[in-house]
Amino acid sequence: MINNINLADIRSFVLIAQLGNFTKAAEALNVSRSHVSRQISSLEKNMKVTLLTRTTRSLKLTQAGERFYQQCEKAINGIDQALIAAVDDTEEVRGLIRVNCVGGYIGERIISKYVAEFMIEHPHIQVHLDFSSHRIDLIQDDFDIAFRMGLLEDSGFIAKKLMDIDVVTLASPSYVNKYGNPEYPSELSEHRCLTGSVKRWSFESDENADEQVGISVEGNLVSKNGYALITNAMAGNGIIRVPRMYCADAIEQGILVEILPKWHIPSVLFSAVYHRDKYQPKRLRAFIDFIKQRFESDF
Repeated sequence: MINNINLADIRSFVLIAQLGNFTKAAEALNVSRSHVSRQISSLEKNMKVTLLTRTTRSLKLTQAGERFYQQCEKAINGIDQALIAAVDDTEEVRGLIRVNCVGGYIGERIISKYVAEFMIEHPHIQVHLDFSSHRIDLIQDDFDIAFRMGLLEDSGFIAKKLMDIDVVTLASPSYVNKYGNPEYPSELSEHRCLTGSVKRWSFESDENADEQVGISVEGNLVSKNGYALITNAMAGNGIIRVPRMYCADAIEQGILVEILPKWHIPSVLFSAVYHRDKYQPKRLRAFIDFIKQRFESDF
């Protein structure tokens, strides 16, 4: 039986299990859906085991399929690592790196700059840089690395810490003069707030480290673009909550002032997120190391 098993069929099976359906696996492999289906049928026939339960609307691993997938995924990653070790380290850094990143200041000013520097250093590198802010799946969306704020929830990935981001609550002096400076977070419900995708704002007391407050806010302006929020805040249109680095100059010049003087916002983790088990070609290892070094030197 073992001699009749095709490694390509096992690779297709692992990819189907990762992506959840035949169509996406076929697209990733650049083959037809029927080809992938024949591969799985051949694999099950040779093994005399049902690996997948398939209907017109769903696909699910059987118990045998789940066990087979867990072991095959590790084995294939090991093969890929061996291939990379054999050929990749003898070659220069080249090829495509697919990057997803939050937009705004961090993506457009920092990551874009580092990407440019990396590409100058390695002229045979090609980068696809995407600023879509939706929750991505590195495997399904075909990204090699993503830059994200907050804690990593999926243990299937590695999050390499790059920095802690200082977040502040701000308004213009004209807004404070007109509406006042709230002293307690709950008072924000009575103010004009300008929000992004995060509608629940958390605060910690400067006077009592154990006192933490979370409040849901409704935005008079809602925008996922940090510059739009800052522009409206500077115009006196309301209160914003943004990373300090987004508008450090405006704060220094007094165009925006911090409010809620007895409260602060917990810092937010910013990380590079990439596959835990997927092999890393030399270009990706070099890129991760480069980004880490640049953050360490600049921040």
